Amino acid sequence: MSLVIRSFRHSLRCLAMGLAIVASGSMLNVQAQTPTPQAAPLPAPPPVGGTSHILMDFASGSVLAEKDPDLRVEPASITKIMTTYVVFHELKQGRIKLSDEVPISEKAWSMEGSRMFVDVNSKVPVEELLRGVVIQSGNDASVALAEYVAGSEEAFAGLMNHFAALLGMSNSHFMNATGLPHPEHQTTARDVAILVRALITEFPEHYELYSQKEYTYNNIRQSNRNLLLWRDPTVDGVKTGHTQSAGYCLAASAERENMRLISAIMGTQSEKARADHSQSLLNYGFRFYETVRLYQPQDTLATRQIWKGTVDEVALGVADIWHLTLPRGRYKDLEAHMEVDHRLMAPLAQGTQVGHAVITLDGEELDRRPLVSLTDVPEAGFFGRTWDGIKIWLESFGSDE
Repeated sequence: MSLVIRSFRHSLRCLAMGLAIVASGSMLNVQAQTPTPQAAPLPAPPPVGGTSHILMDFASGSVLAEKDPDLRVEPASITKIMTTYVVFHELKQGRIKLSDEVPISEKAWSMEGSRMFVDVNSKVPVEELLRGVVIQSGNDASVALAEYVAGSEEAFAGLMNHFAALLGMSNSHFMNATGLPHPEHQTTARDVAILVRALITEFPEHYELYSQKEYTYNNIRQSNRNLLLWRDPTVDGVKTGHTQSAGYCLAASAERENMRLISAIMGTQSEKARADHSQSLLNYGFRFYETVRLYQPQDTLATRQIWKGTVDEVALGVADIWHLTLPRGRYKDLEAHMEVDHRLMAPLAQGTQVGHAVITLDGEELDRRPLVSLTDVPEAGFFGRTWDGIKIWLESFGSDE
């Protein structure tokens, strides 16, 4: 059985005014974004060409627009986002360094398609190869890094699939580091957005590579194929892809006024179309949605009585930062409640889930998060436990249950 604590609704309304408020007897200090003063009508997302697409908020993970986001398709060079993700992980673990000199094999040198134009049997630093992968979309650089990290491109693909599984990219499977066509090499728009979100979160120090417009190697200057880098100063990535069978694909990300969005569009008809449709999606998201930070870990949402413990009350909150994406201008209309286990009993360990915090708008649930104990509550001694047991027994006579 759950008990709904309505005082949390009052807490959220006070939060919308940016105040420090009292929730169930505990002071709650929260920094909130200033809400937009007037709500705008929420239209349908813009029409988008291609086989599939998705628009996702970076902070909350909320999906703002989609079309067949779980359709498995060829990713072409969008694959290289995962290629760099694996390399960044190896750098973070200290198993390789940016200054490492990578030998260029004949296989890497002879790769077809877009290239960095490395020389066979030469040695190129990891840092330069990463620029060749990200900016120039070099298949040769991708294979060289794969061979250096895992010994072979095939073994590297195994690492790609390992990380895809860890990230929850449940509809992706990689067969190579380049994105060249293979019948078993597939991903989805949703999985691409999940990957981009992880990349930006885990490796912000390397993400800036994706915003660079051009790179020169071997006296050959090549431009980044992401046209949005020239059109929109708020766009700072991420990666294009194209083969005849995959069509024109683009994973993009932009940040405006502390809100970041991620889009992934697969299988459009031209380089211009993928840029135009991506721009439309991003503009739609920024125009009609906002993302706010509701609570942080250790913020006390409420206190609840606890039985047979060394204290009488326990503070409750959420375990992680809680971001919420909602229609712009509707912040003041949010309502919330907490569903808490009817009777909490010690011992209770910090972080133990005791219910849910639920946010609604116009009666529709927007989000819910586990509600957890913010402290440890040890079990009381014999007499304390006995006395609480008597009180619980006496209370039961007045209960309708």
